[in-house]
Amino acid sequence: MLPPPLDLPLAAAKFSLNSAGVAGFFGGEEAISAMATVHLYEGRRWLGWFNSPGSYTIAKRFGRMANSRFWDGLFPGSNDSPAVSFELDGKKGPEYIAPLSGTTMRTGHLAYLTMKRVKEIEDKKVIQAWRTTRSVDVAYLPMSSVDYQKPVKRMPLEGALYGLIPISVSIFTCIMCGMVEDWISFSMILFGIISSGLASCFIGEGLPVLKSVVNPAQGSPPGHGILLGSDGVVVIKGKERDVNAITKGRFDLRTNQKGGDVEKGPSNHYHAIGVCSLLLLLQFLLQLLVIPQGTLFGQTMFLISLGVSWGYNSYLSSLEKEKIQMDLLFEKLGNPKMQRFRVGTRTAMTTFACLLLFHNAQVSIYEEDREETIEGILHSCVSNDTRVWKRWRAKVTKQLLNIDPQTKSLPYLTVDQEDNLSESDQNLLEELLHDARDAFAGYFKHSEELPSDSAVEAE
Repeated sequence: MLPPPLDLPLAAAKFSLNSAGVAGFFGGEEAISAMATVHLYEGRRWLGWFNSPGSYTIAKRFGRMANSRFWDGLFPGSNDSPAVSFELDGKKGPEYIAPLSGTTMRTGHLAYLTMKRVKEIEDKKVIQAWRTTRSVDVAYLPMSSVDYQKPVKRMPLEGALYGLIPISVSIFTCIMCGMVEDWISFSMILFGIISSGLASCFIGEGLPVLKSVVNPAQGSPPGHGILLGSDGVVVIKGKERDVNAITKGRFDLRTNQKGGDVEKGPSNHYHAIGVCSLLLLLQFLLQLLVIPQGTLFGQTMFLISLGVSWGYNSYLSSLEKEKIQMDLLFEKLGNPKMQRFRVGTRTAMTTFACLLLFHNAQVSIYEEDREETIEGILHSCVSNDTRVWKRWRAKVTKQLLNIDPQTKSLPYLTVDQEDNLSESDQNLLEELLHDARDAFAGYFKHSEELPSDSAVEAE
């Protein structure tokens, strides 16, 4: 029998790494977080061929996607859709008010991303205010025409090439174990490479797509509306079908697996993902039981491969997935130019949002209905129902209905005797009207800079 190519290092060592230490050396949360980004990069699914830690956690998490009695027995829990499992969907968005169509609805994940996008805009225009109670943002998002047939453009492969590092290290440690004829450690590292690679290929299968209500009813009014966030609002302007991308849209994964269309519901079995999850579970059990039978050198090589892979998973989990999703979403929407304004009070925010909402809007509702609509928007943003606030809403509504960009006069935003208020209430109303005047002044200053939306372009 020929001797091994290398003498066995650490052969005289008097200790061995115990199985409990090997099994619990690394956690699986980083591996799950890393796997959640696999669909966001071109070709990332092919770079999973390394001995990754956290195989048990990954199997239990993504095995629930396989939907049958057999897989439900192995991986109990709710059968989430791939989009939810990979955190491409599932977040609750803010309330959306569309006054022209009379729609009030709770939005989803894409509206949530849109609200977060506002914070990414560094170039904010500050509306001059005579007082500041709490600075809030008003964003203006004019939608361009959305091409729903165009696939979601993913991040380039260059951003995922760091995966070659753990692949190289895993292959190197596997070869080193073979060089000293430690076939136990060799086989376990190789099995980890194969099971993780197959899991990455099959679990990572799928192209992100944007689904929404593409064809609204014929004759639908523009979808102009306001996303009402806790610390600001986003005014969205555009045709109904384009606005639907944010308010009613969601990310989904289009796969080639049998029953892969999420809309088919119960036929979503994803057996390939179940098999890969079973392999990962088997990998965990075998490594837990077999690795302690290897040499100390082989166990060290095994831990080195896990350590480097853990470092790579930690790097991937440190990436801002929501930031990447925001970039993919706005790329899909045609990169509309969102503008961010900063106002000093919530009353100024409410007034300014209404001004942006009806900017260049072709309103088909009757005058009396329009007055009621504007008051409803103001009440949704500031729901106080005291006498002062009611008077404030009435005056701001009347001024919005009689806006004159030429003279820029604001005759309705003043306190008069007809208000019949006490002195303290008059002082409060004057402060609130002053906030509204600041909002009008800011609108007159920036109105020429506001880009057109898809509804205006279609006229």
